[in-house]
Amino acid sequence: MNIIKHKYLFIITGLAIVFVSLAITLIFGLRPGIDFTGGALTEVRFETLPEKTDVEGAVSAVISEQFSVRQSTSDEGNGYLISTRDLSSEESQALSEAVLGLGEGAEIVRYTSVGPVIGAELADKAVWAIGAVLILIIVYVAFAFAGIGKPVSSWIYGFMTIVVLGHDILVPIAAMSLLGYFIGAEADILFVTALLTILGFSVNDTIVIFDRVREKLKENRTEQKHTVKVVGGMDRVETTYTLTRPFGTLVEEAINETMARSINTSLTVLFALGALYLFGGEVTETFVLVLIVGVVAGAYSSIFIASPLLVVYQEWQAKRATTTVAKK
Repeated sequence: MNIIKHKYLFIITGLAIVFVSLAITLIFGLRPGIDFTGGALTEVRFETLPEKTDVEGAVSAVISEQFSVRQSTSDEGNGYLISTRDLSSEESQALSEAVLGLGEGAEIVRYTSVGPVIGAELADKAVWAIGAVLILIIVYVAFAFAGIGKPVSSWIYGFMTIVVLGHDILVPIAAMSLLGYFIGAEADILFVTALLTILGFSVNDTIVIFDRVREKLKENRTEQKHTVKVVGGMDRVETTYTLTRPFGTLVEEAINETMARSINTSLTVLFALGALYLFGGEVTETFVLVLIVGVVAGAYSSIFIASPLLVVYQEWQAKRATTTVAKK
């Protein structure tokens, strides 16, 4: 598959995905869960499930402020998840009495309360966690690829990895926005966990391809050593390398040699996530959906965006160097 030949097509497709994902996120936004905003979550199950409008009416009779009600399904039975602001003990008791009288076999199976201060602290920690991961990835990739230098600096490999991760993060965030808009799914700590998992999976896929590029560069270059005179000090020996084949050709070969591995790895993960989605229950359903979207986005970007971007940068760098020499 000649990916490098059609590199601009894949890069433009990636940019379109990013812009659409960003637009979806800005238009619909995320519905932060009580993990971040603070509040209370009450889960009630019924033997005979009442209508959602009846549950909403019972809740509104107790709490006039904004709340949300969404249906939950598990092996233990059907019920509803009721998200509200943080409740006093009297309000919590009144809410329980209101919803328990709506259907047969009603039972409160879960009540969780998170204060606004704890929610804000969790939100800050989530942002710092994602930021720290991105910085560590840049440093690690730059260190791992040190010594290559030509025709692309080791720091560029790290930078390209982060650029691609921006695509891989925006796509599942947009998916979460749509889930929040259509089914009321809320972004909670599990959502942050999914994003961090996607970061790790995607960067692993990208580095596998970049590492094969590094091997290709070492196999297809000549080495020249020359002595540099240092005034007032000891002379030093410098080594320069010249590629025997075009950089784009080497990157294309690296992609083709690792593509089967990348696709098979992604499919294996998707099969496991599919089983978890089908049999894991309602609690992990949104978490798994976000992971599925992220794995697909990460597989695409690692193969069709990261390496083409690397070649585009190398061609731009070579053209700029030629222009500079011509001006002199």
